[in-house]
Amino acid sequence: MTRIAVVNCNTTETMTETAAARARLAVGPGTEIVAVTPSWGVESAEGWYDSFISAAAVLHTLEQLPDDIDGVVMAGFGEHGREGARELLDIPVVDITEASAHLALMLGRRYGVVTTVARAAGQIEDSLTAAGLIAHCAAIESTGLGVLELDADPIRTAEAFVTAGERAIARGAEVICLGCAGMAGLEDFVGSRLPVPVVDGVAAAAALVETLIRQRLTTSKIGSYARPLTKARSWPAG
Repeated sequence: MTRIAVVNCNTTETMTETAAARARLAVGPGTEIVAVTPSWGVESAEGWYDSFISAAAVLHTLEQLPDDIDGVVMAGFGEHGREGARELLDIPVVDITEASAHLALMLGRRYGVVTTVARAAGQIEDSLTAAGLIAHCAAIESTGLGVLELDADPIRTAEAFVTAGERAIARGAEVICLGCAGMAGLEDFVGSRLPVPVVDGVAAAAALVETLIRQRLTTSKIGSYARPLTKARSWPAG
């Protein structure tokens, strides 16, 4: 049995379960998805301040992963911590931001991201730049909805994503990436309303992690992602 941890970037359990449920649909019957929520951090990551707190909480959580976890999905779109997680762990780590972009580029030459609040755009740009994927990003469009608003009115949320997707297409996007783990499951509705493929990052990341595990591929420990140096470190007690 292959076990993949889907790690939320915030402390909201319902969002963890949304992401985990979508991941389960993307992997084979021999793969178990383990939902993981940090015990401290932020209830929703929206902005640089939240993102850095989230990254610390996620890295603390990853230090305590069970030994039988074979791979990790980082379910925060544009949040920090990806590179640190790859230093920390010997198993494959895939972030939903880069996973969705990688799959999008197999379907079209230019992709767009539809995200929650406008302030998330800078973080997403930086994440895609660090992953070497920004050159083919045509647009990052906001729905204007906060992360915790996504479940409040599903119809309003779905329509907001369609509208933002239409703006991204008008700017040259040939594929749309859903830019938040809380949007998992919206791809079918949004895709039925838009003339382009729609990629969900959680599903993309889960499928990619599963593939890496099956190919027995692990993160390189020479250079960039070498193990962290041995030294005294401490975390919050709560």
